[in-house]
Amino acid sequence: MKRFLLFVLLSGLINGFPPGITSTEMAVNISGTWSFSVDLESGQHSTPTFIFNQQGGKLTGTYKGQLGEHKVTGTTKGNKVVFGIEVPDPNGNQNIKVNYSGTIESPTKMTGTIKATSGQQGKWTATKK
Repeated sequence: MKRFLLFVLLSGLINGFPPGITSTEMAVNISGTWSFSVDLESGQHSTPTFIFNQQGGKLTGTYKGQLGEHKVTGTTKGNKVVFGIEVPDPNGNQNIKVNYSGTIESPTKMTGTIKATSGQQGKWTATKK
């Protein structure tokens, strides 16, 4: 029994994560430049670029696309990512918050959904440049 426990402990250390924690629970660092493809339910399509800087579970960065250039803030936990931007409402009302949530499929691919306080929603995919 002791040999089995030692084997499990060493296997976990060799694989790069502590015993009891699976590799899917460890966050992938998504820092870098990402190309997005966004399809809204309204039929609109856009291809913004996001530049992310991840420190631990905290995410900051820049959005550049159809809506201009905006600051990005968010979080990552395991293979989940949540981030957003805030853009001026063209009607002069309160700013519109655009929220992205998704799954980090690999170090170079993410997928998810988008929802704005204006009511727009849809799906997105992203690949790291």
